[in-house]
Amino acid sequence: MLIKLEIPPGLYKNGTEYQAAGRWYDANLVRWFENTLRPIGGWQTMSDTQFSDVSRGMHAYFDNSNNRRLIVGTTSNLYVYREGESQSDITPSGIATGRTDATAETGYGAQFYGEHTYGTARPDNQQYDPATTWSIDNFGEDAICSNTTDGKVYIWENDPTAVATVLTNAPTNNQGVLVTDERFVMCFGADGNSRKVQWSSQEAATVWTPASTNSAGSLEIASDGEIVAGIVVRGQILLITNTSAHALSFVGSPFYYTQEKVGSNCGIIAPKAVAVTGTSAFWMGEKSFFRYDGGYTTPIASDVSDFVFNRINSAQRSKIWAVINGQYNECWWFYPSTSSTEIDSYVVYNFLDNTWTVGSLVRTAGVDAGVFVNPVWASTDRYIYEHETGFGYDSATPFAESGAIEIGTGERLTDVTELIPDESNLGDTSVIFKTRNFPTATETTSSSISMANPTSVRLTARQVRIRVSGNTASDWRYGDMRLNVQAGSRR
Repeated sequence: MLIKLEIPPGLYKNGTEYQAAGRWYDANLVRWFENTLRPIGGWQTMSDTQFSDVSRGMHAYFDNSNNRRLIVGTTSNLYVYREGESQSDITPSGIATGRTDATAETGYGAQFYGEHTYGTARPDNQQYDPATTWSIDNFGEDAICSNTTDGKVYIWENDPTAVATVLTNAPTNNQGVLVTDERFVMCFGADGNSRKVQWSSQEAATVWTPASTNSAGSLEIASDGEIVAGIVVRGQILLITNTSAHALSFVGSPFYYTQEKVGSNCGIIAPKAVAVTGTSAFWMGEKSFFRYDGGYTTPIASDVSDFVFNRINSAQRSKIWAVINGQYNECWWFYPSTSSTEIDSYVVYNFLDNTWTVGSLVRTAGVDAGVFVNPVWASTDRYIYEHETGFGYDSATPFAESGAIEIGTGERLTDVTELIPDESNLGDTSVIFKTRNFPTATETTSSSISMANPTSVRLTARQVRIRVSGNTASDWRYGDMRLNVQAGSRR
């Protein structure tokens, strides 16, 4: 009989491989869009000039003459990339040297001898110095920038021959900076106060002292945590601490901004781990994902959360960052796995279809398409790449791998004799079968099988898994394959 493999979109990785029966279990460099499995777009270098160090923040915008600007903050430097021209180093004079890697004083010698009981885990509130990350926004055609190590606010006044300079009168020792929809420059974690928010006078980026003649001001959010991230979403400013979420709304004179707590137990894992679509914000917490839609914060159920959070290198969690890929309704998070001190993995949430996928890709900062035709992301090789263009993946191959397929409850062996492919262009994909008789038994892997119509195969096992891989550098589509199977013996 023919079995139609109608495997729903997205991965399931929160349980065992056997529990993923009827689902996709593993993947890399693929997506499900419009209910069809396909490869993500490839990438190509956008500039042949390297940065001095790793990018940890990026912002794109048009200046007043409709020129594209891409501001890139690296560990210790600041650059502007001008489309069609070489990039310029606009690093401000006297900026503090940043940290490439985070450091945590929890190891041997970090505290006084005998301070804790031998054999008892140290508390989790030890000194943690995060890797340097940038918050960057534009105030008209000027760029406003600040990084987490230096803490000062810098302005670059759209002159490629000039460097960025300290923004006059702005607070120092900040956690980050943004520009509100009402055109206030706003600092959070201002002046070293982890709960303080301070803003300039409206339309006046250098006026910060409150007076009856201006609209500068400040407030402290009512939280038991400290502000980690701030971002503009749906006409509000969303501030996320390591424990809660708070929304600031513009109310005009005399207070200008009011605050409302919009989430508890929803702290963010890193300053750049939040992304916004314009109507919604998505962020990664310590063990969960969260969404804010302008009213309140809700956790996002995830079929891959157990897999992701168990393999994050927590010592380098400050490097985690998020970006929207709006063309495909996706929010991407990039993170360092336990086998790496640098970002090497990603997890993707399709917020329209409510599906998830994972994979491996080294990217450290980026922006969505909009100002540029395609998404622009940076890598640890210190180049920037244009994504979703072509189908080149360096040495990697896009693939998706299913969970177990069996007849009934597996009381009999399954004989697979034929495969009837369903793809947009026959031969664009190849298949590998993986078989075993018990969920924890050693798995046997077949050789790669090129698609024919039909394709003859010879397999016998209680459980069969299928791995679909891209066979050509093309925009292939994989649909609902059918297998010709019959029940074998009970042995």
